[in-house]
Amino acid sequence: MTKAESRITRRAVLKGGVVAAVIPGMTPLEGWGLGAGETVERKGRIHQSVCQWCYSKIPLDTLCAYAAQIGLKGVDLLKPEEYEVPRKYGIVCSMGYADGGTIADALNRPEHHDAIEAGFRKNIPLAAKAGVPSVITFSGNRRGMPDDEGARNTVAGLNRVKKIAEDHGVNICLELLNSKVNHPDYMADHTAWGVRVVEEVNSPNVKLLYDIYHMQIMEGDLIATITKNIKWIGHFHTGGVPGRHELDGTQEVQWDGVMRGIADSGYRGYVAHEFVPLRDPETSLRQAADLCDV
Repeated sequence: MTKAESRITRRAVLKGGVVAAVIPGMTPLEGWGLGAGETVERKGRIHQSVCQWCYSKIPLDTLCAYAAQIGLKGVDLLKPEEYEVPRKYGIVCSMGYADGGTIADALNRPEHHDAIEAGFRKNIPLAAKAGVPSVITFSGNRRGMPDDEGARNTVAGLNRVKKIAEDHGVNICLELLNSKVNHPDYMADHTAWGVRVVEEVNSPNVKLLYDIYHMQIMEGDLIATITKNIKWIGHFHTGGVPGRHELDGTQEVQWDGVMRGIADSGYRGYVAHEFVPLRDPETSLRQAADLCDV
């Protein structure tokens, strides 16, 4: 490698948008200054992954390679055309987008059900083929709609698509989000509302995406709530509170304790890191993986 090539590091890419693959013969990790290294062996009680959007300046192949190196098992929130990429590195897309609506416009309004059903009919078979265990969907915003009405509509929408998920062995996960800080007016903003919905749908393939960041903001009581409702939880996201940044001593969740609660509940799905790093992204992701490896 020439001196000029050696200066093209991960930090240079983050600052300037340089693509690592431009240097012939260079592996993704070497191209970002990460080094080959040996894969970190994790304890296996928590199956960790990482949300791609938080590292959007990093090429997906590079993120997958690094995730595999530090012992993560997947990369979250990929589009259908990206589902297969993590498999090249021995990991999976742990949750995919599948045209399941948007945060603001989704299942709580019947006028969106046709489009969501069409998206799932097209993309859930692709997810199954690629080994993607779960796809994401949302409630939508209230816009004055009573929560009871929204719950009934969401149940009706999920009942339309649950057999698609069951037939292909893929989970549809309804995300719980906070309406206090990040997503004003979002309907599925408390665990009890989400549990009511998935209980009524009563499918082994319709679950909740319990975002720990969001639910800490809305209701706290994390370990007890998770333990009580683990039957209905199909996926987890992390994020430091406040700010959705690093999982460290600057924020209020005791992550190792929460992870022990999740592991002790018998949960064997994925916990995906969904924080936006303020510091070196490689280091922050590795530290989060170490902290949650209980």
